[in-house]
This record gives sequence, structure tokens and C-alpha cells, in this order.
Amino acid sequence: MKILITGQSGQLGQELHALHEYYPDHQFTFTGRHQLDLSNPASIDAWFRQHHYDIIINAAAYTAVDKAEDEPELADQINHKAVKQLADIAASSGTRLLHVSTDYVFDGDHCRPWTETDNTRPLGVYGTTKCRGEEAVVAAHGNSAIVRTGWVYSRYGNNFVKTMLKLGASRPSLNVVNDQIGTPTHAAALAEAVIQLALSKEAGRYSGEIFHYSQEGVASWYDFACSIMELANLDCRIYPIPSKEYPTPAKRPAFSVLDKRKISEQLAIEIPHWRSELIKMLTNKHEP
Repeated sequence: MKILITGQSGQLGQELHALHEYYPDHQFTFTGRHQLDLSNPASIDAWFRQHHYDIIINAAAYTAVDKAEDEPELADQINHKAVKQLADIAASSGTRLLHVSTDYVFDGDHCRPWTETDNTRPLGVYGTTKCRGEEAVVAAHGNSAIVRTGWVYSRYGNNFVKTMLKLGASRPSLNVVNDQIGTPTHAAALAEAVIQLALSKEAGRYSGEIFHYSQEGVASWYDFACSIMELANLDCRIYPIPSKEYPTPAKRPAFSVLDKRKISEQLAIEIPHWRSELIKMLTNKHEP
């Protein structure tokens, strides 16, 4: 298979790059904004006039949740309009599309894991544009699937774990919100699930199919921060605070735990607990 992966410099893109050597029978192409600029429709058209793929994995996104409130047009171009363009190109060329989305398509307004069939109701610009991107993938009627995830961290890029490690090494204490609940997701494990889903024997029957993937377990950001300090042996005290004491331009879902039964059964995989994956990230011992 010829496989295109967008977003090569992002957390998931870099984890996919680290993983691709375990699939030597397939030909991978990784692109960033300098090759395939999702903010520029002409760049997208020009790229696909010259290149054809069997599978596109769209790991690129505008992910600056708060900044999106001030840049709604750019966020919509990358998370929605470019995704529509990719979905239409894939559908017309018979290419399989796997698009990565987010838990932010939900409002977080209940206390059970969100299923793939729950109604979406995003709270801010980022979630709204990602939701529109999902709708565009479904509307293209191609061989496509959507993977929603959340609370992603990695050895690559900027993320909550790396921020906590840096601050925990330089400060005696930190305040972290304890009323936003979800599941931390190691991008290395997410990359494995994405590749397996793209190459699954069932993949030929996808048509806007939606899957959820995160690790198992439940945590608040406070719980997550406490575990990071504990496992990294950092002497930094974490104090819980409500979200109202840490206001942000974009409102976050209060509860964004995802139900993973569908993807677990589809791929016949056992999804690891978030603490075990955090240990792997901190010790750099993750292997597929």
C-alpha cells in the first residue's frame, strides 16, 4: 500500500513515523505544511494532481484550542474545509481516508463514557471546526473512517506531560484543575491503533465509520499531574483547583471519557491503562 500521513511534525505524526518501519511491506510518505499546506486549498489540489495513494491518514489539525477563538477562519480551513477537500479527493480516487478527530466534539455534559453514536455539541471554535470536518468526511461517501481521541501526549512536541515535567523540576508546587475528567492517551499507542485500523481487513467496508480511542481508566488533570510527579520522582506538590480559578478563552468539556469497546472489538486489541502507558513514555520503552 502507498500510505500518505499528514501532520508529520505533530505528536501523532511523529509517533506514526517512528512506527512505520515495522510495516516494511508498505510505502509511507509523510508531509507537513511545507509540502502539503492544509491552510491553502491550491496546495492541496496541486499535491494530489501529482501524487496518488491507497490510504490517507490525516493526522494534521489546528489544535491550539484557545488561540482558535481568535483565529476561527484559519481553524475552520484546516479542521473543516481542508478535510472536506481531502475527503472529496479520496472519494473520487478510490483512496481510503482515516481522519483523526477529538473528544471536543462533545459538550462533556454527562457522566458516562461517550459512544460513537452520541450527539455532538461542541463548546468552542476548535470543537466546532473538528465537528464540521467529521461531517464532511461522512458526507463525501467514500471509503473513510474517523478516530476520535483526547488528552494526547507524547515524547514529541509540546504537551501536558512535558509541561508538568518542566514545571515540576523548577517549582515547589503547582495548581491543577480537578473538575475536568477524561483519559490521558499516549500518542505512541494511538499510532498503533490508527495504523491497524487503516490496514484492517474490515477497512474496505468503512463509509464514514466513527471509532473512539484513548487509554483505559479515568483521571482529572489533577490526577494526571500527581501521577507524573510520582512516576518522575519530582518533589513538586500538586494542589487541586476548580476550572473557574483557571479561566481559559475556550471552555473545555467537563467529562470527555470515551467508550472504546467498538475499536477494541474491531481490532481484537486490549487497550492499556493510561498509567502503564505513562510509565512507557517516561522511561522511553514503548514498542509496538
